[in-house]
Amino acid sequence: MPLEQSLDAETLLRQNGMQVTAQRLAVMRAVTDHPHSTADDIDKLVRADIGAISRQAVYDALAALTDKSLLRRIQPAGSPARYEDRVGDNHHHLICRDCGRMVDVDCAVGDTPCLTAADDSGYEIDEAEVIYWGRCPECLAGEMTKHP
Repeated sequence: MPLEQSLDAETLLRQNGMQVTAQRLAVMRAVTDHPHSTADDIDKLVRADIGAISRQAVYDALAALTDKSLLRRIQPAGSPARYEDRVGDNHHHLICRDCGRMVDVDCAVGDTPCLTAADDSGYEIDEAEVIYWGRCPECLAGEMTKHP
């Protein structure tokens, strides 16, 4: 993590009343460098980065950082939870059905009837979570080469 990115992470932790630890910084670095990674992937990245750390410590750091809204946890149907550091906006995700690749999609603007609840049941709605499923360009291209 570049020095300025590390300082930003340290500042974020302190501003949220969290202790700055090597483990938390390594988890934040892993998520920043590899958005949409699973907890297992993040565990491997953190171990490669700082060496000895328990799996539980990585999971605890992910939970604490998610609780403070420094990370976002996404759990698409049929997939393990994934983590990203893009928080505070109402963006959505596009997931490839074949390879599982996930990319960010900015929130729809304009006339978006599917994002307006037909009956809000008295709730004050502040976010809509949308996942678009399909096939990524690479998987589509691979399919094209299999069936000329």
